[in-house]
Amino acid sequence: MISYNVDGVKMPNIKKRENTAWVKAVAARYGKKVGEIAYIFVNDEKILEVNREYLQHDYYTDIITFDYCEGKVISGDLFISLDTVRTNAEQVGATYEQELNRVIIHGILHLCGIDDKGPGEREKMEQAENEALSLR
Repeated sequence: MISYNVDGVKMPNIKKRENTAWVKAVAARYGKKVGEIAYIFVNDEKILEVNREYLQHDYYTDIITFDYCEGKVISGDLFISLDTVRTNAEQVGATYEQELNRVIIHGILHLCGIDDKGPGEREKMEQAENEALSLR
């Protein structure tokens, strides 16, 4: 089950059934099934609070993914800062919707086992994001 929640922001204009089907299709490409996924849309202040409290990071980010996966079933809480999504969209020349979709699937790709912190991993994540976005 995928839930869509807000904390301090207005719910973004997401077609929930379409998005849920897309997430399930992307997960299936990696041999995974969707368990409990919670999207929590927040503002920059809330994402900074979550980052400080749970990860001891003192900076803003577009998404924080908490991984509760077990075996082939992906589950997690995905906190997404709509403020940072909007800023990033402007910086990369994308629409807000395009950037929001990229971030939405970025968290799912993390749950599927794709990392983006080590050498060469960022490029693999970008390729996986682009492939997933092409299914949208």
